[in-house]
Amino acid sequence: MTGAAAKFETLGCRLNSYETEAMREMAAAAGISDSCVVNTCAVTAEAVRKSRQAIRRQRRANPDARVLVTGCAAQIDPEGFARMPEVDVVIGNSRKMLPETWKGLANSAETDRSGGANLLDDIMAVRKVSAPAAAGPDANSRAYVQVQNGCDHRCTFCIIPYGRGNSRSVSADAVVAQVRTLAAKGYREVVLTGVDITCWGNDLAETPKLGNLVARILKLVPEIDRLRVSSVDPVEIDREFMGVLAENPRLMPHLHLSLQSGDNMILKRMKRRHSREDAIGFCEEARKLRPDIMFGADMIAGFPTESDEMFRNSVELVEECGLAMLHVFPFSPRSGTPAARMPQVPGNIVRERASELRAAGRAERLKQFQRLVGKNVTILMESESVGRTEHFADAEIDTAQTVGSIIRGRVSGLNGSKLSVSGLGLWNSL
Repeated sequence: MTGAAAKFETLGCRLNSYETEAMREMAAAAGISDSCVVNTCAVTAEAVRKSRQAIRRQRRANPDARVLVTGCAAQIDPEGFARMPEVDVVIGNSRKMLPETWKGLANSAETDRSGGANLLDDIMAVRKVSAPAAAGPDANSRAYVQVQNGCDHRCTFCIIPYGRGNSRSVSADAVVAQVRTLAAKGYREVVLTGVDITCWGNDLAETPKLGNLVARILKLVPEIDRLRVSSVDPVEIDREFMGVLAENPRLMPHLHLSLQSGDNMILKRMKRRHSREDAIGFCEEARKLRPDIMFGADMIAGFPTESDEMFRNSVELVEECGLAMLHVFPFSPRSGTPAARMPQVPGNIVRERASELRAAGRAERLKQFQRLVGKNVTILMESESVGRTEHFADAEIDTAQTVGSIIRGRVSGLNGSKLSVSGLGLWNSL
């Protein structure tokens, strides 16, 4: 054994990425060494397959290290992952966020690889969120703060509630304290993340809404220049949030929407809580309040029973809502979900529809980005030459800048999917 620091590999969502960074810090504090940690994803069957691939790859590359497996796929099927000969320990989603878990692993003897050990809780019985402050995967520029975990909804395609448990919120005081700590470390931008963050506060006293949390952060931590929220459910956005969006420029003009489909019948079969008209109306209202806003969205192609006409409604929604940054998921049945028992769309058609949806997203992004040409933007630098505008658009800069700084410049054109920002005399470090 070499005493090398633990290695981490992450699959899946931003929340997983945030949790990996928190685990990295806890593992380092505990003195964990000679270990590989794979943080798995279960959002699709393909994600589970890739998680297993990652575990095998880590074992081949690190034959003498312990392989520790956690994340949603491991929480949902702990026995299946424990049976993998490459796996030494399976850690549940609640246990992975506890410092004592990592201290125990550091103090434990070598694990017998004949079957793997499980460190698990009943995720549905968990009532609190363990959410230590963490910088996140792009630690040189923005930081992430978990405000919520779990989900109370049961969309027919989704297995994630069984990996994350029911919705539970981090208190507003704890969130503000974390944001203040990260600001003191020099971070200019913070992203609030969770599984279903528009449900934040439902389990707290007086049931505050997300807008109240956002307003408190902006008021109590004035040193944070930019605040973002991760994926939101538009039908659950509260009025105070919309007011802050309209009035406070430190809340960034970019929202990533959980839409999934543009057809009302498919939305009903998904057990979503909004209609096509709700999505369009929300985007129209948000643009009136904040004319420079841009939208991203999650969309599923080839959901069971989806006809050509139903799919066409999804394609048309991209333009009707102006969805500039599209995440497209080809439907993949997850065992144990109602959608897996519905009549399936043939795989070749699913792939064709996913490709067409992505093309529609690229076309809309080009159109939205072209509207920024000639306009001034502010950019948080992620490297010396690339950063993100307030709209979360990629921007390339022709003059080297300091990573983590926020600069102001003018968009001169497009370079593929990125904005080109140039004009040395226009720069001002903010």
